[in-house]
Amino acid sequence: MFKGAVFDFDGVIVDSHPAHLRAWKRFLNFVGKTVSEEQLQFVLDGRKRDAILHHFMGELDADQLNEYGLRKEQFFRDEVTHVRSALGLVDFLDDLRSAQLSLAIASSGSKSRIHFLLDRFGLRKYFQAVVTGDEVDQGKPHPAVFLKAADRLNIDPSELIAFEDAVSGVKAARSAGMKCIGIAQRDRASALIAAGATHVAPDFQFLSCPELRKLLSNGAPQVVPDSPQPPVDIR
Repeated sequence: MFKGAVFDFDGVIVDSHPAHLRAWKRFLNFVGKTVSEEQLQFVLDGRKRDAILHHFMGELDADQLNEYGLRKEQFFRDEVTHVRSALGLVDFLDDLRSAQLSLAIASSGSKSRIHFLLDRFGLRKYFQAVVTGDEVDQGKPHPAVFLKAADRLNIDPSELIAFEDAVSGVKAARSAGMKCIGIAQRDRASALIAAGATHVAPDFQFLSCPELRKLLSNGAPQVVPDSPQPPVDIR
């Protein structure tokens, strides 16, 4: 049914959203920008860092993008001790690897940060390809990052299943020709299904290769029961 899987990174491989929210809030305060908590949610929609900077800061030249990007990355690394890998992830990756499936990452994040975290959690060994936002001109919801991941795996996109937590990411995966499993709590499940997710699970605790094949064989979208999650603190 499928030959491999392609994973988004933030919010899928690692539970990094609270750290990102805090880092972006610190950065925006640093440059004198005040945004509401609702406005800050834009950073969680799978966009490339430069697109987020343009959204909040307006037009910026290349030097400003680089300077601000490095500053934001430093704020994120200050938060890295709070970042954890997703629940059930390692067992799920082991299961997929035992089934001889090819695995890749397709993220809007920066190459330096993605590889830093892969090394921190000892996850690099699972992935035959890692494609980051630095390597594509157009970010999600454009399918470029997923198409590049499929090309590096040498697998047709229609034979890959994507895992995404953002509406823009689900749309990107679907535009690339992949089926997509959403990774999100129940309050965000309907938005991911509306964007094209086949099913939505809160994490990987309930997933295995046989369960995944079973889900994909069912026609109607399903929401896997939630796991308890701590509240997001962005103070």
